[in-house]
Amino acid sequence: MGDAVTFSKLETVGTILLDRPPANSYDVQFMRDLDAAIDAADGDPQVKAVVLKSASEKFFSAGADIKAFLANSTQANMEMIRTAHQALEKMALSPKVFVAAINGHALGGGLEMALACDLRFAAEGNYRLGLPEVTLGLLPGNGGTQRLPRLLGANKALEMMLTGETVGPEEAQRLGLVNKVFPSDKLFEETEAYARKVALGASMAIGKIKQAVYQGITLPMKEALTLERDLIEPLFATEDAQEGLQAFVEKRQPLYTGR
Repeated sequence: MGDAVTFSKLETVGTILLDRPPANSYDVQFMRDLDAAIDAADGDPQVKAVVLKSASEKFFSAGADIKAFLANSTQANMEMIRTAHQALEKMALSPKVFVAAINGHALGGGLEMALACDLRFAAEGNYRLGLPEVTLGLLPGNGGTQRLPRLLGANKALEMMLTGETVGPEEAQRLGLVNKVFPSDKLFEETEAYARKVALGASMAIGKIKQAVYQGITLPMKEALTLERDLIEPLFATEDAQEGLQAFVEKRQPLYTGR
């Protein structure tokens, strides 16, 4: 990791901080740092949930460094895209929950980083979210053409990507692009509180739920239901499942251990 992207933790909640002034625009080194931070979060057994947030007051991330794109060869640009794909895929493959706290403009690859998280919380405010790559003669190349349609449906996602349309946080919530919108001064507090709540949950079950959703959504229903059965069967034998069932019967809060 470098200065642009750092990982830290407080008990069971990890934080990945984007800090490349002025707008968190990224180059290949930024993506390598992000990849390393995701590895650190995923590899820490104490961490159960991870918040992805920005140090900037105005930008979550403005996306790729356009001057770098222009100066680079196609080969160099594709190295950055492959690095980004590798890093962002790790968030979906991780059994841990990743939550993006969007406090400012999230455009292009900046929004694609948030799309790769499991959930997205946003601050109220006068800023924009979108994938405007078409206005540069490009397409959203860090997963946007695949993740946005799965989130919004093909029709609205196509409309946004074909025109480069951007939306504000309230419209983003209405569309389902973000899960919750909070007052700007409460965003990080609320996101971290949510992450702490998730971290108290049955982490093995949470990981299997992610796997069932992300793998199953691309399968025919019959195969997806087979996947679901295959994933729930070993959970019955876990200590967490026994604790959860017993706690329900005893009308108390369960204490999960991740075993």
